[in-house]
Amino acid sequence: MAEVEIRVVSKSFGPTRAVDQLSLTIADGEFVALLGPTGAGKTTTLRLVAGLELPDQGSIRIDGRDVTGVAPAERDTAFVFQQYSLYPHLTVYDNMAFALRAPIRRVAEAEIRRKVEDVARLLHIETKLRNKATELSGGQMQRVAIGRALVRSPAIYLMDEPLSSLDAKLRGEMRLELKRIQSELGATILYVTHDQTEAMTMASRIGVIEAGRLIQIGTPREIYENPVNAYVAARLGQPSINLLPARLFSGAPPRACTIGARTEHLSISRDGGVSATVTRIEHLGDQSHLHLDVDGQPVVTLSDPEARLAAGDVVSLAFNHPLLFDADGVRIAA
Repeated sequence: MAEVEIRVVSKSFGPTRAVDQLSLTIADGEFVALLGPTGAGKTTTLRLVAGLELPDQGSIRIDGRDVTGVAPAERDTAFVFQQYSLYPHLTVYDNMAFALRAPIRRVAEAEIRRKVEDVARLLHIETKLRNKATELSGGQMQRVAIGRALVRSPAIYLMDEPLSSLDAKLRGEMRLELKRIQSELGATILYVTHDQTEAMTMASRIGVIEAGRLIQIGTPREIYENPVNAYVAARLGQPSINLLPARLFSGAPPRACTIGARTEHLSISRDGGVSATVTRIEHLGDQSHLHLDVDGQPVVTLSDPEARLAAGDVVSLAFNHPLLFDADGVRIAA
C-alpha cells in the first residue's frame, strides 16, 4: 500500500466544474470516504486518481511518484464500480483471476490460484469459485467484484458506491465485512458514497464534498460534532439535523440566523420552552420519530416509544446547546 496525494486538482466538463481545487492526502493503510450528494464530484475524483480522467490543473502522487500523466494500467490502482461489472460467461475464479492474467503482470498460475483462494476465503465465497457469475446472488456478485480488486494488492483501492445496489440487510452485512477486510489487510481505500451510515461506520476520516470542493475533512466524530457549516451538518445524523430560524432560540447571539438542532439538542416536556404540536409519530420499535410543528417549522426528533403522545398533542421543546449558523450558513460560536 502507499500514500496518495491529490494536490489542488481541478477538472471541468464544458462549463461545469466537476472538481474544484481539491487537495487530499490518503495515508498508507487509511480508509477515507468522500461523502456528498449526486453531482458533487465524488466519482470524478476517483476517476482522476485512477487515470481515467486527466486533471485540468493540479497533480496526483502515489507513493511519492507523480502519476498525473501516467496511463491507468501503470498507476497501481484497483477500481470497484457501483455495478458489479463481472464477466457473465466466466466462473467466479476466472473473474477474480482475470486482472492477474493480464500480459502486463505475468503472474504465475500457481500464485494466481493462491491469491484467488485466499481472497475467496476472506470474502466467504470459497465454495462459489466454480459457479458462473450469473448463478450468484447480488451480495455474492458484489463480493466477487470486491475480490477481483483485492487479489491485485494495489497501492490504493478506489470504490465507487459499491454497496448501493444491495438491499438494506446486505448493505449492513457488507459494511462489516469490508471494514473487517480493510483492517486485516491494512488496505488503503478511497471510498465515495452518498450514504452517511457507510461513511460513519467504515471510514477513519470523512471528506464532505460539495460542487467539487472539499468542504471539511475529519474523523466521523469531528464531522458530526463540529461541522464547519450547515451543509456539512446536514450530511450526517439520522434523523437529519433540524435547521430552524434563530428567533426560536432565546439564547442565540445576534449573528445567528439558523439553529441546527440534532435529536440530542432537543428535549420534550409538557410545559416550559417553545410550544410545539405533534403532527405524526413513526414507531420504529426501540424508538419513535416524533414529527412536530414549531411555529410553522417542521421538526423531527426521537422519543421514547412508551411516551403517551398522539397527533395534535401540544408539547414544549427545549434547546440544549444547539449548533448556530450565520446568514451564509457558516458555523458560529454559541
